[in-house]
Amino acid sequence: MKKQENITACRKKTSIGGQALMEGIMMRGPKRTAMAVRNTKGEIVIEEFENKMAKRPKFCRWPVIRGLFGYIDSMTLGYKCLMRSAELSGLEDLVEESPRKKKKRLEREAKLAAERGENASAEEPIAQAEMATEEKTEEDKKKDDEKVPAWVVTLMMVFSFVLAFGLAIGLFMFLPTFLYQWLAEALPFLKTDNLALNSLIKSVFEGVLKIFLLVGYMAAITLMKDIRRTFMYHGAEHKTIFCYEAGLELTVENVKKQRRFHPRCGTSFLILMLLVSIFISFFIDPISIAISGDVLPTVWRVLVKLLLIPVIVGLGYELIKFAGRHDNALTRIISAPGVWLQHITVFEPTDDMIECAIDAISRVIPNDESDNW
Repeated sequence: MKKQENITACRKKTSIGGQALMEGIMMRGPKRTAMAVRNTKGEIVIEEFENKMAKRPKFCRWPVIRGLFGYIDSMTLGYKCLMRSAELSGLEDLVEESPRKKKKRLEREAKLAAERGENASAEEPIAQAEMATEEKTEEDKKKDDEKVPAWVVTLMMVFSFVLAFGLAIGLFMFLPTFLYQWLAEALPFLKTDNLALNSLIKSVFEGVLKIFLLVGYMAAITLMKDIRRTFMYHGAEHKTIFCYEAGLELTVENVKKQRRFHPRCGTSFLILMLLVSIFISFFIDPISIAISGDVLPTVWRVLVKLLLIPVIVGLGYELIKFAGRHDNALTRIISAPGVWLQHITVFEPTDDMIECAIDAISRVIPNDESDNW
């Protein structure tokens, strides 16, 4: 018997994509973006906003080049939603709120209250909130003293981002290259008299090590409870998109029956970029040999790899886009590494996680079918 054919059959391809957040999910449609996050009370908080397309020259929409700008846009939006979800899910209780941020929050809450008809004036909730702040008990003041200043948290986040980027460059660019160089000196049989063969051995070694590093890192972080929950929300995101693409009603029961591995997943994009970088690395030394008669020095080889990052991102984007639009033997081969890796980064969600995903996607589905891919 064929498994769930009527459930998993794809009736349309959608451009709607999403991202797992802290205790919630973000969905991005062609016109709107929505995020559904559970707060400390277990209630789903919905926030929506219009997509603002950056005004860029036409060449920014050319194949390969568009991938770099699309990646930057996705990273920017994803980071914004992730930080907001941390606030909504309760992590802001550990952080001292800045005056500017507090004012914005009070204005947002006042506006929502006024829209619900709870107050005739949008200024009254702000005055009440400010008065409540001034009348804090000694216990509340003590808790506030224990909070981390907002500027410290911002500095830590910037430092963490720089550190993470530096580690990624170090692990995937410098470490494989310099490790091979060290091993080649310690183990003479790794080097031959044939420059082309040496280049092939080096590229294979670096490529295999990069894959092990990525898979090992992904497997290691799943041991963290919060990350594991985020990966469960990741599963809810995939299943909900599959349910929508199957043309089924967006209910918890229908979503639960769907697959959790999607070809357009960010995990697939990550592994595709890595595989593209490995493939491109095979040609660096042969081209150098053809031009100068010798391989590039190690430092120059690493520099060339860094300069090729925009090309790698662009090609990875085109591959993931192609795999998302078509379903044939070629696209299944392209998607296979990402699907395998998703066994580590996408877990089965709970019903309450699926509810968040449904609430988020329901608000970004356009009426004019402009999400058709």
